Amino acid sequence: MPIPLVNSVASWFLKKRFHQIELFLKYPNEVQNELLLSLIDTAKDTEIGKEYDFASIKNYREFSERIPIKNYDGWQNVIERAMKGENNLFWPTPIKWFAKSSGTTRAKSKFIPVSQESLEDCHYAAGKDLLCMYLNNNEDSQLFTGKSLRLGGSKELLKENGTIFGDLSAILIDNMPFWAEFSSTPSNKVSLMNDWEYKMQAIVDETINEKVTSLAGVPSWMLVLLNNVLETTGKQNIHDVWPNLEVYFHGGVSFTPYKDQYKKILPKKDFKYYEIYNASEGFFAIQDKNNSSELLLMLDYGIFYEFIPIDIYATPEEKAIPLSEVKLNQNYAVIITTNAGLWRYKIGDTVRFTSTNPYRIKVTGRTKHHINVFGEELIIENAEDALKKVCKRTRSEIVDYTAAPIFMEGKEKGGHEWLIEFKTPPKDIHYFNELFDNALKALNSDYEAKRYNNITLNKPKINIARENLFYDWLKQNDKLGGQHKIPRLSNTRDYIDDLLGLNS
Repeated sequence: MPIPLVNSVASWFLKKRFHQIELFLKYPNEVQNELLLSLIDTAKDTEIGKEYDFASIKNYREFSERIPIKNYDGWQNVIERAMKGENNLFWPTPIKWFAKSSGTTRAKSKFIPVSQESLEDCHYAAGKDLLCMYLNNNEDSQLFTGKSLRLGGSKELLKENGTIFGDLSAILIDNMPFWAEFSSTPSNKVSLMNDWEYKMQAIVDETINEKVTSLAGVPSWMLVLLNNVLETTGKQNIHDVWPNLEVYFHGGVSFTPYKDQYKKILPKKDFKYYEIYNASEGFFAIQDKNNSSELLLMLDYGIFYEFIPIDIYATPEEKAIPLSEVKLNQNYAVIITTNAGLWRYKIGDTVRFTSTNPYRIKVTGRTKHHINVFGEELIIENAEDALKKVCKRTRSEIVDYTAAPIFMEGKEKGGHEWLIEFKTPPKDIHYFNELFDNALKALNSDYEAKRYNNITLNKPKINIARENLFYDWLKQNDKLGGQHKIPRLSNTRDYIDDLLGLNS
């Protein structure tokens, strides 16, 4: 199909879709309430619907009072039953697919149900919206003159009961219509390979001679792939390999630690970055403007949102609030109810609202990935903003990092221990640490108070990681590729002690 015609079709779809988007922009809370009642009505005859008498629920208040909030541990038993072939447990239509992601305290891996409704009305709908928003903001785009390089996961089949599990990206690839493969690279066969290291080189070999116009994938693993592309081709930057490349659609982890490295290998000033916020449980928000760090919360994908203020999260006072009650610049844990049968489910992410008209957010971290041993409430957003500022001042670059508390012993005060792998190390690590400590103080008043005159916290301790430490740790733990991520901040020393042992 000629590109002008493709853009015309996309433009038609965009205008049609914008009427629906305008509806939830103008009436966000009404759209969410109507969605909630629809989900409840759809599932009223399921096992969970009967247990909580969905048929008699008439409003949000009754819903919130009757149905408990749970994390994966609270859902694990019923999900395992569904994986063995039982139907109509928490959603009326049969669920064949389960998205595998990193585990919980009880399980090595989580298996998130993916219904046909969530595939079509959430994940695929979001993909279309992302393209439409991008094209609307960039009318001279030549996106459809080439292919999208997608970096996904792998899949496995549970043959004993016919259910299928794998990374969400693999599930999406496997369910796409056949014609979608024509506009993507690498092929489905390569995309779904299990051996990550072999797959990486196979992707390079299959894509370097394609006309690639966009990239899509998790920043940490896409960076590994792009560096492999440069190593294989001997080129100086990625534009020398794919001169028509114009945008990178990214999500899964914060882009902040990687941004400078991407700018070096993608030096064109007009190159675009578009962020998405999705997870195994659903697709939640999209960057809808060029050069923006805010994400538009999508309210009509079959997901009903609730939020728990982080200062009462996991306390006896814990209570969720609906979208209509959120406030600006406060940190919230996200709770979702979905068209895949997750009811009041803690996804483990934290967000901050930057706007309530329309509802725009920034992802600030994970509920488990913060340090609050001494009342300092250090979150990933603080850490990455501070690291970005200090790297700029010291002309250094970071590959990966993790941090954990140094617990008080006797008269010894506490502190934070950092393990950082540098691509370009600072000339003076002590000066780097001084700047980093001051940057954290400027960003986080709780941290500043605990550091005042070393009352509670000593200055951070920074260890320099050897080259490829984090990659080797992921490989050792069978976590290469896909959705696997380095645990940034932790209230325990489990991760950092393991890594320090591997670093010696």
